[in-house]
Amino acid sequence: MLRQTDFQFPYPFEYYQGKVRDVYNIEELYWVMVATDRISAFDVTFPELIPTKGQLLNQLSTFFFQKLPSTFPTHFIAAPHPNVTIAHKCIPYPVEVIVRGYLCGHAYRLYQQGQRVFGNITLPEGLQENDLLPEPILTPTTKSRIGHDIDITEQEITKSGLVPAEEWMQIRHMSLALYNWGKEYALSKGLILADTKFEFGYRDDNIYLIDEIFTPDSSRFFRAKDFIEENKQEHYSKEFLRQWLLSQGFQGQGEQPPPSLPQTVIQTIKDRYTYVFETLTGEKFIVQESSLLTEEIYHAIIAYLQEIL
Repeated sequence: MLRQTDFQFPYPFEYYQGKVRDVYNIEELYWVMVATDRISAFDVTFPELIPTKGQLLNQLSTFFFQKLPSTFPTHFIAAPHPNVTIAHKCIPYPVEVIVRGYLCGHAYRLYQQGQRVFGNITLPEGLQENDLLPEPILTPTTKSRIGHDIDITEQEITKSGLVPAEEWMQIRHMSLALYNWGKEYALSKGLILADTKFEFGYRDDNIYLIDEIFTPDSSRFFRAKDFIEENKQEHYSKEFLRQWLLSQGFQGQGEQPPPSLPQTVIQTIKDRYTYVFETLTGEKFIVQESSLLTEEIYHAIIAYLQEIL
């Protein structure tokens, strides 16, 4: 299982360890993003690993980056290894955009506490968990490298200068269009895309989709047949882990230590992530042994960088 990397490149580079990815900024031109088997929830990265998770999520993001219509510009260049994405370096916007079509997760917990206004929309009374919303809503958060992301309104984003108003409108439009595209695609494969997170950056005066897209780490999925016909609301996403943590009384508050993840939880996460991958791509997920070997990952990265530098 791939916990982390520590590569030394023969080019000027900077290294940043994210919650689940190791990111190398090569010559201020390219990002080399290595997806590990780490998993995080409630802004806590757990010591336990999810076997082959990095390969699975990287290949699923690659699938969608290559499948998206050209109307959605992305930072993606290539995936020279199952765990690696090479991308154009962009300057990230300091916000994450969550688009919600159903009342799930954090939004449902806020709704339970009495909140009704989400973005520009006031939700009606009487909604239940996982209900379809009257229309998709945007619930942005700040993006923090350390600690918790914080809910922020669209007005606060533009008024504070985090994102210029004109650029925010482009991000807003792109986010809603991306969600609608992903929702229709997922439904055609038998899955409901309840909500999803997007990140954006800019480069050469253009806005690009960055990071990952439509993975079980960044999105909540239900099986459509179970959800619609049998009212089963089992999460095929990281929400399964969040729900388990909540059942253990943990939600990442203060200095509260996280519980250890039992093998049954680890296996369920792996199985459900694999199901999402195979359902959305139509391909069987095949574990690549090289996904466990940092030396092979390094050589694959070097070989590709030699072609573009």
